[in-house]
Order: sequence, then C-alpha cells, then structure tokens
Amino acid sequence: MMLRQLLRQAASNVAEPAPSRRTFLKGTGGALIISATVPLGSFAAEAAGPAIIGPADPRPNVFVRVAKDNSVTVLVKHLDKGQGIMTGLTTIVAEELDADWSQMRGEHAPADSKLYGNHFFGIQGTGGSTAVANSWDELRMAGAAARLMLVNAAAAEWKVPADQISVSRGVVSHKPSGKSATFGQLAEAASKQPIPTKVTLKNPDQYSLIGNETLHRLDHVSKTNGTAIFAMDVRRPNQVTAVLARSPRFGGTVKSVDDQAARAIPGVIDVLTLPVGVAVVAKNTWAAIKGREALSIQWDDTNAEKRGTDQMLAAYRAQAKKPGTSAARKGDTATAFKSATKVIEAEYSFPYLAHAPMEPLNATLEIKDDGGAEIWAGSQFQGIEQPVVAGILGTTPDKVKINTLWAGGSFGRRATTNADYIAETALIAKALAAKGMKVPVHLVWTREDDIQGGCYRPLVVHRVKGGLDKSGNLIAWEQSIVTQSFMAGTPFEPAVVKNGVDATAVEGAADMAYSVPNMAVDYHQMASPVTTLWWRSVGHTHTAYAKEAFIEELAVAAGKDGVAFRLALLGDKHPRLSGVLKLAAEKAEWSKPLAPAPDGSKRARGVAVHESFQSFVAHVAEVTVAKDGKIKVDRVIVAVDCGQAVNPDVIKAQIEGGTGFGIGHALRDQITLTDGLVDQNNFDGYEPMRLSDMPEVEVHIVRSSARPTGVGEPGVPTAAPAVANAVFRATGQKLHDLPFSKAGIV
Repeated sequence: MMLRQLLRQAASNVAEPAPSRRTFLKGTGGALIISATVPLGSFAAEAAGPAIIGPADPRPNVFVRVAKDNSVTVLVKHLDKGQGIMTGLTTIVAEELDADWSQMRGEHAPADSKLYGNHFFGIQGTGGSTAVANSWDELRMAGAAARLMLVNAAAAEWKVPADQISVSRGVVSHKPSGKSATFGQLAEAASKQPIPTKVTLKNPDQYSLIGNETLHRLDHVSKTNGTAIFAMDVRRPNQVTAVLARSPRFGGTVKSVDDQAARAIPGVIDVLTLPVGVAVVAKNTWAAIKGREALSIQWDDTNAEKRGTDQMLAAYRAQAKKPGTSAARKGDTATAFKSATKVIEAEYSFPYLAHAPMEPLNATLEIKDDGGAEIWAGSQFQGIEQPVVAGILGTTPDKVKINTLWAGGSFGRRATTNADYIAETALIAKALAAKGMKVPVHLVWTREDDIQGGCYRPLVVHRVKGGLDKSGNLIAWEQSIVTQSFMAGTPFEPAVVKNGVDATAVEGAADMAYSVPNMAVDYHQMASPVTTLWWRSVGHTHTAYAKEAFIEELAVAAGKDGVAFRLALLGDKHPRLSGVLKLAAEKAEWSKPLAPAPDGSKRARGVAVHESFQSFVAHVAEVTVAKDGKIKVDRVIVAVDCGQAVNPDVIKAQIEGGTGFGIGHALRDQITLTDGLVDQNNFDGYEPMRLSDMPEVEVHIVRSSARPTGVGEPGVPTAAPAVANAVFRATGQKLHDLPFSKAGIV
C-alpha cells in the first residue's frame, strides 16, 4: 500500500476524514462562491468529459469566489511554503473557468479537515508532494461549475440559449447579439443559479493556461516588494514574544531553574517552567533571548541520549550484519549467491540532517473568551494542529481557528505528528492565561533552536550485497536498512508500521523497480531519544542513493555502461522510468565523451534514476575532480515525468531547487553528536548550498496527459547519487559515507 494511503488511514485516528463528493454554493454580497470535491480514493476520474457533482453543502467555506470587482479568488487548502502551490492550484481553476490570468488571486483556505482535507491523508495537510494530485479533480470541477453558472446567468439575463454563449479570458459573450459581460458583472446573478449536477471538463488539447510556461507566479510581486505576510511578520495588539529553553540533550527534562537573573533583564515579563522546557516571555524577541541566556537550569539527563555519533554508527553497523525484519522477499538469494560469478558488497551511511528552512519555526496564538484560540502560522498540518491545541486548551477543534500564512520553507519540518512548535505556543499562552495574562503569544525559534532542535532526517546505515552471473546480469540482491522510525509512538504508527516495518524507512528499496529474480530487503528499527521526522523526499533520500550508487558499482563490475545496465534491469515493465532515463541520457549526450579538462583534472558523467511520489526523475551529472580531490559539479541534466505539467516553469524551479538541495546536503551537511550534544548550531557549521556550489541545471519535462503527480520532493533523491557516480567513474572512489566531505573531496 502506498505511503499516502497509509497516512490517510492513520490520520483517521486524529481527526475525521474529508467528506465525500459534493458541491456547494452560496451568494454573499453579490459574489459567486462555489466548491466541488470528490470521493476519497476516487482519483481515477475522467481526464476530461462529464463529471458528476453531488448534493449541496450549506456551509460557506468554498474553493472559488468570483467577486463584483471581477477578481477570482481560489481558496487553497495546502500550505505554500515557496513551492508554488498557490499558483498551481489557481491555474487549474482558471483553466476550467476560462478566466484571464490577470484576474486570478490565491488565498490560503481556513483550517477545516471536513471541507479541506487532503484526500490522501484524510485530514487537512500538505506533504508527500500531493497538493496538485490531490486537488486536480475537485478544482477542475469547481472551475467548470462556476463557469457553467456564469453562462446560465448570462443566458437568463440575455434570454438566449446557453449553448450559444462562449467564455474567453474572463469575458462571457453571445456573438449573435453582440452582448458580453465580465465575471464580476454576472457574479450576483450567477450566485442565484441552481447548483450544477454535472459539468463538462476540458480535454488537454483545449488547455491554454495549464501547461503555459509564460504565466507569472501569483506571489512574485508581494515576495519581491515585501508585502507578503509570513508568520514572523505577525503583530497582534498586546502581543508578547516567547523563546523556549529546551534540554540540550534529547530526552532530558528540567530538574531545577534559577530564573532570578533572567527576570532582571529589561523587557522580560515572566519565566514559565513547562513540560517542554523553560519559557521566557518578554516584550520583544531580543529581551526574550537575553533572558533565556541568563537562565541557570539543571537538566535531568537520566533518560537522555548521551552517545556520540560514532558510537551510534557503530551500533547501526553491527545491527546491519544481523538478520532483520523482512520488508521484501523474492526468490532464493542464498542459492543465487552461491551460483554468482561475482559478488559485490557495500555499506552506506547517512547522517542526521536538519531541515533548516530560511524562516525558523514560529507561531502566534491568542486565547479567545470562549476558551478557543486563533493561530497565525505557516501551518502545514492543520488537521493535526487543531485537535492538539484543542486538547491543550480543553476545548474542541472547531474552536481553534488557524490562519495559514506564507511559510519561508519547510522541507517537512512544519508537518509534525505532534504539532510541536504550535503545541509549545499553546502551552505558554495557557500558562500565562492562568496567571491572568490572556495575551497573544508569539513563540520564536532562533536559528540555533532550529539546527539543534531535532526532528531530523534519521541516521541510516544500509548494507547491500549483489550477485552477477557470468554474463554480468544481476541475479541476487540483499539489503539491510538500519534506522529510527519517526512514525513509532505517533497516531500514524498503526497504519504506517506494518509487521514491524516502517514504510517510510524502506520506500524505494522494498519496492525497487529493477528486476532482480532473487531479492531480500530487511529492516532494523533503532531507538534513540533524538527526534526524527520526514525530510524532503522522506525515505527516498537514502534508499535512492544506496540503490543507485550500488547499481553503478555493479555496472562497473559487469563491465557495462551505467545507462544500458539500468535500462536492461527496468525492461519493459517500467516505461516511464525508462523514458526519463533515456531522455536525460539523450539531452546529456551520454554517448559522447566529455572534453578533457585543460589542467589535467578528471571529468566524468554519472547517472541515477528513481521513482518517488508517483513521479519519475533521472539525473545526469557532469563532474570535474581536481588533482587535490576537490570536486566541481559543472552541469546537471534532469528529466522528469510528473504527468500533466500544470505550470512548467514552477516544475522546473522545483526540480532545480531539489537538485541543489540534494547535492548541497550531500557535499558537507551533517548533524553530529558528542556525548549527546549537537555539535552544529548555525549556518557556519551546517552549511546550506552555496552559489559557488550550484551547477547549471537543465530540466526536461516529459510531455504527458496522465494525471499530474508531485514535484516538490522527487527532484531530490537522484541528485546526489548522480554526482557520486560521476566521481566514481572519474576516479574509482566510492562515496559510501555521506557527506562527501568525509572522503576529503570537498
């Protein structure tokens, strides 16, 4: 079962699932307001043609608003954290509506899992590269329904047949009579039209906005001139700022606090000892930080992680040599290895990694007189955050209003299974309210809090063994994966951890596309107080690397070309994977040797291909390795098949960003521990991708009319292994331990 389906099952333990198919309409102030949603699990809907819309829902929550001023606003139920969701989902509506792009607007929808639930999760939330795939049907139907109601309103007003009316670029026209009107002029009349029960969707060859490379992003002006509002910008009347002192060791708790010096800092209002740490509340951020620095806290490390990274890796490596829990089995590997002509083994290690979004975690929460709350945040999992905050405050989720704002990055960090930073904000606000101070609380994480705050991509060790026959064919594969589970102990565990195997840890390995007659994949779940979480492309961050780097070693051992070796393993069962691999190789001129470097440096190409989140991506990296071992990634060619390309320019941006993200972290990033203490604390020790590191990236999108899938994450998994394979081809050096700096090549 796919991960997103598992998440949907698990989410039912937290909140009610999204509703079944319906449409609803409401007239408000002369505006046409409409929504259409589709059944859970019904995502094999028509590519075009008739679409049935169900009974009306009277609630005023909507997807599309057509206003008198002729603007069309799409309420977007997913968090836009820079990936272009607001533009992409608005494009889908605009296409079926036949609107002009200049009249389109986007707005984050209210928090309401019943109306705005992610159909793959069952709650409102953003992740797993699901936004476009999840909203494709309902937004096309919403746009088509709004268009039909505008047409019917015009037909009634002009007393002409509706089938004689056309719509183009936001104008409704009747050519025989010469009459025309804008959407805004028809909005009030359209809002009184009967709700459609059936709409006709466009065929792909009728698209003018979907697939258009010239559309500007809806957020390009506001994010350029500074008018876009992020959570960090929120200022409420009487707002206070809080920072939290958390245990420097994961699993530690507060033993005692001396807050006298902190309270003496000008601007500090209060100091609160809470289950999550010690909060300093102040008039502003600077005073809160200085107050926290003045605290004297003794921590109880009885149950804390006190090991260093080397000790943890040693334990992982020892575990990898033992039999684990079966994640996949096919054939008889023991017998196959006995008959193999060549047997290759390798071990790969992957460090803890921080998400490090440019905007650190922060949220503002205000307790209301009815016991509920209002929140302003870059909210990624509203369906988790509402019930968690309600539980803390002793109220019901419907009384927790979340204002979702633009977020400055996330990469998975804002989508927590326990609503961590928003829960912290609620705890602080509740404690202040108990003291008679019911004020808006803005909790701010500093960069140091973020880098040292956990929820990391887990530490992982892979042990892989492959067997080749005398013709160089891969006949046996064994793989052991050792890592933590960030699903264990959460509401998601019953659905995601099956028979002792965490699906997020083995995805991309247990379901490997390469055809190997004898295969065994084992999983070992390790425990540590260090908190872990999904990180951009989740398990594929390490499974794709181990798979593709090891496949390259097998290809070399077999004396075969890397592209040809992969294509043979894919056969005819995975045409879309083979398609992107062939396209990337073609555009990279794979068969032509690279020009030699003038200074004697070594140059080579490397390739990697992988499916994740139902999208297919291949990277070809061109790398120069200098005589001193330093590498320069000169150029990267990427082919992506993500179904129907809604916004090609946004897709290219996401693949370019994913490529930089994957390579940047592989070069030198790692979170390490010494005696349980995190060694890195800011961007000097945990370096983001530098402009000087960023290669030229050339993206090629496969033309397709298949349902759109995701691109936020699939550009990451194959970037690093393509570079590693290029280094291997150039020098013979095998980059088994990430980051690459461990091998002294950066």
